[in-house]
Amino acid sequence: MKPVALVTGEVPPYRREPFRILAEAENVEVLPFAELGERAVARRVASGAYRAVIAGIGGRLALPAAYAAARRARIPFVLWTSLWAHPRTAAHALSYLPTTYLYRRADAVVTYGPHVSAYVRRHRRRGEVFEAPQASTLPAAERAPHDGFSLLFVGRLEREKGFDVLLDAWRRADVDGELVVAGSGPLKPSGPGVRSLGFVTREELPGVYAAADALVLPSVRTATFLEPWGLVVNEAMQQATPVIASDAVGAVAGGLVRDGRNGLVVPAGDPEALATRIRVLAMNPELRERLGTAARADVTPYSDQAWADGMRRALRAVGAGSPC
Repeated sequence: MKPVALVTGEVPPYRREPFRILAEAENVEVLPFAELGERAVARRVASGAYRAVIAGIGGRLALPAAYAAARRARIPFVLWTSLWAHPRTAAHALSYLPTTYLYRRADAVVTYGPHVSAYVRRHRRRGEVFEAPQASTLPAAERAPHDGFSLLFVGRLEREKGFDVLLDAWRRADVDGELVVAGSGPLKPSGPGVRSLGFVTREELPGVYAAADALVLPSVRTATFLEPWGLVVNEAMQQATPVIASDAVGAVAGGLVRDGRNGLVVPAGDPEALATRIRVLAMNPELRERLGTAARADVTPYSDQAWADGMRRALRAVGAGSPC
């Protein structure tokens, strides 16, 4: 049986295990165009060596070339997409019609979650839409007792991640504790009670999450960015660490983070609302424990196997699934 080509930009560490599970189950060959080059990937897809193509939404050449090659070879084309709104720059306006064309014409579409599925269905007239839940699995770490309230931010220190909003909110909250920042970027983690860890390796992350009383992800929408998911949310919840996230975060729109159930949700770009929620968690350890317990339970279905299963459902629907 010919393999399935999975065209993607790169293979970050959190994708290795779900890709491995899918490859073993469906004989999938991963083609990362950041490593191989977009033209080289296009030539491979066009070679006739594959029984189907799964292509991520990225790549100026790789995505349209993969679609064209699948049509020439008369094999199924599965689109894997993360967008729940199209970017709003002039350059992205040029890609709007080609992208919506792929939503309509792909044999199947696999999305990051229900928020993306709802967006895709606005443009799609035929064929099924499947969900492969976002997963990033880290080992459990021991939760260590500490004094004061510890709020954690993990990610790029950029405006689209809401980091400037967070610094403003932290100053307004004026709580007894510290804001721990793990990451790097053009914005500087400065101010009273702000402690920077700099870049943190994936191996160190479980302990960092477990040491925090809460994680915050206050992403905002910009002309070029709307948080597709926010896997730091999954990783924190695995350690029973509750999350404060903005409504511009995919994990909120996609239903993982639920306000008052396993975390708290704030309007994007509103530092006063964020400060209020920070104070609520800082002053209520019982609430943090309740939210954290629910968080660990609610994130369990978002597994590497569940991601692979979603992809497999799409392959079976287009007649390219493994007979096993």
